[in-house]
Amino acid sequence: MLAIERMTRGAAIPPRTATLRILRHPASSEILDRGLVTWFPGPSSFTGEDVVEISLHGGRAVVASVLSALEDLEGYRHAEAGAFTRRAFEAGKFDLAEVEGLADLVAAETEVQRRQALAQAEGLQSRLYEGWRAGLVEAMALVEAGIDFSDEADVAVNAFGLARERVVSIATDMARHLADGRRGEILRDGFRVVLAGPVNAGKSSLLNALAERPVAIVSEEEGTTRDVIEVRLDLDGYPVIVADTAGIRETSSAVEREGILRARHAIEFADLTLWLVPPDGSDLEVPQGATVVTIASKADLGRHGEPFGASVDLAVSAKSGAGIAELVALLSRRARAAIDSGAGTPITSARHRALVTEARTALETFLASDPSDAELRAEDLRIAAAALGRITGRVDVEDVLDQVFRRFCIGK
Repeated sequence: MLAIERMTRGAAIPPRTATLRILRHPASSEILDRGLVTWFPGPSSFTGEDVVEISLHGGRAVVASVLSALEDLEGYRHAEAGAFTRRAFEAGKFDLAEVEGLADLVAAETEVQRRQALAQAEGLQSRLYEGWRAGLVEAMALVEAGIDFSDEADVAVNAFGLARERVVSIATDMARHLADGRRGEILRDGFRVVLAGPVNAGKSSLLNALAERPVAIVSEEEGTTRDVIEVRLDLDGYPVIVADTAGIRETSSAVEREGILRARHAIEFADLTLWLVPPDGSDLEVPQGATVVTIASKADLGRHGEPFGASVDLAVSAKSGAGIAELVALLSRRARAAIDSGAGTPITSARHRALVTEARTALETFLASDPSDAELRAEDLRIAAAALGRITGRVDVEDVLDQVFRRFCIGK
């Protein structure tokens, strides 16, 4: 509040109310702007601290003058990227998964991305992972009780068996969660479509037609495209990334060979490959192991052959526009099928997938190993719970002790 009090000459600012005030330079008293000032007293603010928001006229000079005035005050500096959200996390306003959801919400480009990011920011993933972690803490409490308090009457005789039942249930849920076809990650990052095929098959022209703007250079000269060029599309709310790649052929050019290598790499990691076949056919074999739709390109020039007996799925012409609407509809259907392919809470990032996989592996070790090594089995559960805790940023070793004493009433 000190800064805004000096810039408004001590005029009272009621909390949580947008108030019109004249803003002055704290040293020279020069009027900088007339704007709205809103004070959010902590802890009921985004960061949990006292926060003041200033709404200025949007001119660059106005904003620059106010920022410069603030910089002249001792102890004030520009916030770093994510500084306010980090303070909110440290104040316990959000957990780490919710913070990632906020970042995804800011970056969302489509309606479906917005809905997924908002659900994560509001704790959808966090509730799932924290629920699993709580179950593992209970299982750890049972195992620890079996080790340290086996002579107590309140301790269940079959503590390890009860722990195993909980672990089996959680491990089954984790396996189902991991087998989601990457639908949450595809939605977050975009459904990746690669345009591939021989040189001069019309890939760049088709990319421009889909983007409805001249993204790639189009030329009759073969081998023009040497790198992967991407455009992002919003198809019925689903994010689709379409990549143009170098034409595949034998070549002596080192630069072109690098482009072809990148093309093959893009095909390998694509969710869908559109293999373009020009009117004169092609002696190139369709990529194996990839999800491929065969496209007859340059349909305005005449009939296409069917190389290797493979039927053409769709004929298009970037020049006349024939088949483009049908291709867009096809891409929309494929993206929707990949993203809406399952129920339940999806995994939305590679970080979450890696940690859930780590937790699942530890549980598999717990279930497959000798239960008589109770200390090692407790360590398996600790590893799994810690991995889940790293997703949300909430890991507390005291949780185990709390569960032991609350559940078994030891010491009464």
